[in-house]
Amino acid sequence: MKKSLASIIIFLVFLLLELSASTYKWSAKSDKQTAYVNEAILLTYVCVFSDSSELYTIDFNPVQDNKRFSIKLLKESQVLQDLKRVNTYEYIAYVKKAGPISFDFDVVMKKTTQESINSVIRGHYDDSKSESFISTSIKQTPLSVKIKDTPSKLVGEFALKVKKEKLKVTAYEPYNLEIQIQGVGNFSNLDSIYFTIDGVKIFTDDAILKTELTQDGEKGVWSQKFAFVSEKSFVIPEFSIEYFNLKTDMLEKLTFERVNVNVDKLIYKKEDLLDPKVNKDSLYKLEYFYYLLTFLGGFLVAKLRFNLSKPEKTEEELFLKSIKETTSLEKLCFLLINKDTQKYKKLISQIESKEITSLKKAKNIVLKSLGN
Repeated sequence: MKKSLASIIIFLVFLLLELSASTYKWSAKSDKQTAYVNEAILLTYVCVFSDSSELYTIDFNPVQDNKRFSIKLLKESQVLQDLKRVNTYEYIAYVKKAGPISFDFDVVMKKTTQESINSVIRGHYDDSKSESFISTSIKQTPLSVKIKDTPSKLVGEFALKVKKEKLKVTAYEPYNLEIQIQGVGNFSNLDSIYFTIDGVKIFTDDAILKTELTQDGEKGVWSQKFAFVSEKSFVIPEFSIEYFNLKTDMLEKLTFERVNVNVDKLIYKKEDLLDPKVNKDSLYKLEYFYYLLTFLGGFLVAKLRFNLSKPEKTEEELFLKSIKETTSLEKLCFLLINKDTQKYKKLISQIESKEITSLKKAKNIVLKSLGN
């Protein structure tokens, strides 16, 4: 048994010694000898070993972003071809300035040491007392590319798509719009879009970019959403985004056409602000019925969901927030009418008759009624 174990160990030692004699050869290529500023350039590096070469590890990571260029990893792989180990690295490079450029990178080949192998075989390997690897730094073959200037920093092939709602809304109803730019190119050079329209409150989210890296560069969709709120009709102005089309070698434009949004004025009569006459007895009976339902509903909810977490925003909290943020007496009236005409009919009437002309005073009356 001991003899057999010794034979296995000796065999492993000879095998490892044989593997340590591996050799390797690097090659490099670029898919372009001439490219435009901000055009995707595919750089491919391949290391072919003379055998399976288990004793080698490769330290190669040229990913970086500097004043001249940026590089991103597209793909790396390790396979066995005819019992030979092959490592392949693919990178996408973007050059930021015109002129000649040379991609000249270092790679470190790390080979497991014989002492480390012996320590493992003896079963008492200690990395603190012996070097695990012998490191050899080599230079990759320089890859030269001539970079031509472009009239735009945005380079690729793009298309603009607009998602919009019906062209008619009611006063203070938001009109929603989404702008999408689809295609392949350097999306990172797209800036957010801003609108300024007199009398229109504009809400917008940050632009969202969803892309995947391909051999041609970033492929995906850039999008930005908007909401326009106004009391009268308005126009969303046209604009254009210039980009250099790599397919046509020409400067082209993505054009957003103007949008005419019709806003129906909110019209209400003074008598509409007051509740119609209701049979008093019927009203009381109906209110008692609602009170009973509310009590029973609250009791059941408390029993079934005692530990129910508080909603993120209650209806009252949202109403309170709207009151605090409203910017005119007309908008305040609109909120009060939609909330509870009966409760606020006196205040609504005072605003309509110009008895109250101070927005701050009107807000304070509402907030006081809410216990704030």
